[in-house]
Amino acid sequence: MSYQPIWITENAPPDAFPDIESALIEPNGLLAIGGDLSPVRLMHAYRRGIFPWYSDGQPILWWSPDPRAVLFPGCMHVSRSLRKVIRQRRFRVSCDRAFDEVMAACARPRPGQNGSWITGGMMKAYSALHELGHAHSLECWREGTLAGGIYGVAIGRVFFGESMFSGESNASKVALAELCSLGFELIDCQIPNPHLGRLGAEMIPRRAFAGLLRRWCEAEPVFGAGGGRAPE
Repeated sequence: MSYQPIWITENAPPDAFPDIESALIEPNGLLAIGGDLSPVRLMHAYRRGIFPWYSDGQPILWWSPDPRAVLFPGCMHVSRSLRKVIRQRRFRVSCDRAFDEVMAACARPRPGQNGSWITGGMMKAYSALHELGHAHSLECWREGTLAGGIYGVAIGRVFFGESMFSGESNASKVALAELCSLGFELIDCQIPNPHLGRLGAEMIPRRAFAGLLRRWCEAEPVFGAGGGRAPE
């Protein structure tokens, strides 16, 4: 059966997403177009395994690819060299101390890229989610300078990773390792890449991913109403 992504108007109900099984095969996972990035719409999307991903000049595009890239925290591959960096406490790790700075660092174009999918609108939207206690960051510091970090959305015991960056070698890996130690059952990586694969990310069917969300999004949250703790 052939599907077409639906158009969501800005005044449509925040849960006005089609069934994720109606997402396109090519491009993989495109589900809907339009709407807005209000906190309530974003939270409805994440709970259903949907995320926004688009570039400047495009309407908001909503995705739910099949299969889905995920990392089970207990399966993160920590190399011998990374264990050494962690053991040496080369970086000081904090939580929710520099959310906007981490997001801005993630938004900087990478080598070989002309721009970033983390648009101004996305930065504003996720900053609002952070203020509401839904979006969180882990930061790695070296001598008072932000050296790396990761940010995303936390619901129950699921962390929906959005992006991470390293200003110094291994900094983002240390942040990810700390994230894996906080008590999450599942880390959503969205789209696979070789770097995540080397760290232990794997691909699972979208239907299985949706089942895990129904189970773990309703579990006792890792982050309470007061926000995140600062790892030592």
